[in-house]
Amino acid sequence: MKFWVVFMIGVAMTALCHSEEGVSPVVSEGKVDKPEVTTEVPEEKSAAPDEKADIPEDLLEDEHLRAELGVNEFTAPSISKLFDTLQFLMPLPLVDTQREVNERMPLDRADLAIELGFLIADGFLIVQAGQMDQVERIAADLTRYGKALGAGGRINRHAASLLDSAKKQDIPQLKKELSATQKDVEVELVKLRDADLAHLISLGGWIRALEVSSVAVDKQFSPERASKIMREDIADYYTEIVAGLEPRISERPNYMEIRDVLSGLRNEMVIPQEEDPTHEKVKEIREQSVKLVKLALKRQN
Repeated sequence: MKFWVVFMIGVAMTALCHSEEGVSPVVSEGKVDKPEVTTEVPEEKSAAPDEKADIPEDLLEDEHLRAELGVNEFTAPSISKLFDTLQFLMPLPLVDTQREVNERMPLDRADLAIELGFLIADGFLIVQAGQMDQVERIAADLTRYGKALGAGGRINRHAASLLDSAKKQDIPQLKKELSATQKDVEVELVKLRDADLAHLISLGGWIRALEVSSVAVDKQFSPERASKIMREDIADYYTEIVAGLEPRISERPNYMEIRDVLSGLRNEMVIPQEEDPTHEKVKEIREQSVKLVKLALKRQN
């Protein structure tokens, strides 16, 4: 009897030990069978690919390609490169596309960034059109916005150089200073780890450039001139950029609508092989660009 009690206690203890390890023992005919333990290695989930929109190569400054950091999350299309197309679309319709800069500064940094992009674009416009008397106003506005974004020191230097170059009628240097303004703001945003603002500056510049160029082509249409604005690759790029902005920006109603407009715009820009762009397509692009301007300049506050 004692033997049987001791034996059963041993079986119970063995079962308890196995149960604590998460494995149930097999008991049969008075003996404990050692269970088969299979170790399943969970299937590793592959990391989601880093889906970043590719910048069209012709919109990258040479300095970006040579930079120590290379093309990274803070690298945005150059507004200067965006405006290279306008030299083929002269004369520029500045009267038809003139805009007033709001004297009241926006409080939201996303609004500051996209409006700064518009200002840099305006600078290229007036320089391209030879309106040197407008440079002082642009320099003052750039200084205000640069300071608000934390890049005041760098922007001040460029503003002073802009005024000096305007007096000398040095157009190449004016363009160089405007381009450097965008790059130096990007440097400050790198320090702040705020890639979204760098992309919004570029987006603002492109929207302004598209508005002016589509009006220029509409007023003096030709298939060759129209082909200069048929850049579905740029529309695709900015569609992805807007979708990838942090939620507090991308989920704002105006940015959700910007993304929708960009998606439709790229379809208008696709021209089948062996076909020429039509005047009707240009008119539609002009209409959509006006809508983009209104959405982009709609402030949070």
